[in-house]
Amino acid sequence: MPLPPAPSELGTKLATTRTKASARKDAPQNETLEELRERIRSRNPRPVESAAAAPAETAPAPAPTETVQPAKPAEKSAKKKQKKTPVAAAQQKETPRNQAPKAASSAPVAQTEKTAPEKTSVRQAASSNEKTPASVPAESVYIPPPSAKKLPKAFPAADRLFAAATQGKTVVKPASHRRGRAVVREDRKKLFVLDTNVLLHDPRCLFRFAEHDVFLPMTTLEELDNHKVGTTEVARNGRSLSRTLDALLEAHAGAPLSQGLELSALGNTEALGKLFFETAPVAAPLPPELPANKGDNRILAVVSGLASHFPEHVAVLVTKDVNMRIKANALGLPAEDYFSDKVLDDTDLLFPGIRALSDDFWTLVAPTLETGEKNGIATYSFHTSTPGDFVVNEILWIPSDVGTPFAARVTEIDGTKITMTLLKDYTTHGDKLFGIHARNVEQNAALNLLLSPDIDFVTILGQAGTGKTLMSLAAAFAMTVDEHRFDEILVTRATVSVGEDIGYLPGSEEEKMVPWMGAIYDNLDVLAGTKGMKAWEAKTTRGVLEQRLQVKSMSLMRGRTFQRKFVLIDEAQNLTPKEMRTLITRAGPGTKIVCLGNLAQIDTPYLTEGSSGLTYAVERFLGWKHAATITLSRGERSRLAEFAAEVL
Repeated sequence: MPLPPAPSELGTKLATTRTKASARKDAPQNETLEELRERIRSRNPRPVESAAAAPAETAPAPAPTETVQPAKPAEKSAKKKQKKTPVAAAQQKETPRNQAPKAASSAPVAQTEKTAPEKTSVRQAASSNEKTPASVPAESVYIPPPSAKKLPKAFPAADRLFAAATQGKTVVKPASHRRGRAVVREDRKKLFVLDTNVLLHDPRCLFRFAEHDVFLPMTTLEELDNHKVGTTEVARNGRSLSRTLDALLEAHAGAPLSQGLELSALGNTEALGKLFFETAPVAAPLPPELPANKGDNRILAVVSGLASHFPEHVAVLVTKDVNMRIKANALGLPAEDYFSDKVLDDTDLLFPGIRALSDDFWTLVAPTLETGEKNGIATYSFHTSTPGDFVVNEILWIPSDVGTPFAARVTEIDGTKITMTLLKDYTTHGDKLFGIHARNVEQNAALNLLLSPDIDFVTILGQAGTGKTLMSLAAAFAMTVDEHRFDEILVTRATVSVGEDIGYLPGSEEEKMVPWMGAIYDNLDVLAGTKGMKAWEAKTTRGVLEQRLQVKSMSLMRGRTFQRKFVLIDEAQNLTPKEMRTLITRAGPGTKIVCLGNLAQIDTPYLTEGSSGLTYAVERFLGWKHAATITLSRGERSRLAEFAAEVL
């Protein structure tokens, strides 16, 4: 099918057509453009300027007897001549031998001119009644102005845009369908019986059960009283929970405890249930193999006896003790772990922050693709039918590209429109950052996230040897020494040893933290480029960088405010959600916080991949326009380290 002509060619053809039409000898003279358009719209015949019309009006009217007979042939011939050449028929010369016929024929011509409009109007009325489509002449061709680009009716879905291995994002499961939940009847209200370890783990656990009720056995209160003395985190949580219970009792002063205490009385509107205490013996007998003098067994006996005292509820034991849950299941009692501190059941579902696009991505988004530029950086926009599958600040790249693959960051999601910004190239084909190059697409994406002024919180996860610490320090020195965006770099980490503790360390705060910061100083030597320098040159160069670097202990962070600082939290997988919250809330104006960690190397006791503070931060900040996360999967330290991380 031939392509349509360009608008300029259509304009040339239109001008040529109009010129030819105006050169026809039957065209009306002195007709304006408006009259021409009006005549074309009304589909009226062109007016005939006949020279014979004037003599016909001035000619004397002949007698009826003389004009009736010759009028028929004259009228027919006049009609034929008028259809073919009306002007030539009007200018015919009179012959001297036919005076009478000429006079006789002149009257019918005049009569024809008078009756022609009536016949024409009747003919037009008939044609209008038939509603036959009228043909549009060349003079009425209209060229519309170029209109805006029309979007297609259906946009491609995200499952077609992403590669098969990276489709979808974090699957959010309802609380009642999480792995490890006790299987009970859904039509009955639950009564959660809390173990002591749950209260000491989260002092706010009483308000985490939505519309369900909470029950505290007397054994739990006794064990809680034994753990509230001391300076540890467990003792602090025990005292905090005791103060909460005291506030609830004051809010319900005079009310009987057997009726329960409203958990929303202290302003916790998310808690819609009641708190019940063991005000009367409810324990049921247990098998003789379980001695009653043990606290765990007494709690199991209470759970077993609650069925008769709360028939409208289903009693469920909540404990972090695995062996206690096993014994409860053996006795036929529903039991489950405490899930409020776990954001994921499986860390494989943790959002990676970088996803690959399909090979035909550009073909799929071509109908809606728009290109632009913002602050000198190329931007690309397209529409999709599932915009909820995209996350702000995630990295999209095409693995099939030859050479440097295409990689961009999602900067805006507006309805069905996705806008992404091209990443700067810091690989070997691009620029260096404080003397280093990115070795793969993941590292290049991490450097772009670290350097972005719009992102205040960055989490970088990955196995050992992926370059997390080196890239973070390079970006920190580039923004502190070269760009002067920050005043100094503050580094901290959780002081949790891999094996047996070596004991107390001498010296000041920074001297105590030096053994824990070996990874920081190792990467500092790489950035300083001391290889090949003399001893005094290497010492001077490293001293300049160390002046901008401060090492602080996390135990002394309470109450501080960091302004215009680059805060680097190393080994963040060993932090609890509470510790992570304490550190992030220290950020003041102009501060960026970067968390590094590997969920496969958690050394803190009683902390899992699902309950780690690093996992907690990634999921809670997901979708915020000033936060980003990325998981590095390719090791670059050495082939030995990469292989060991895979097989060991």
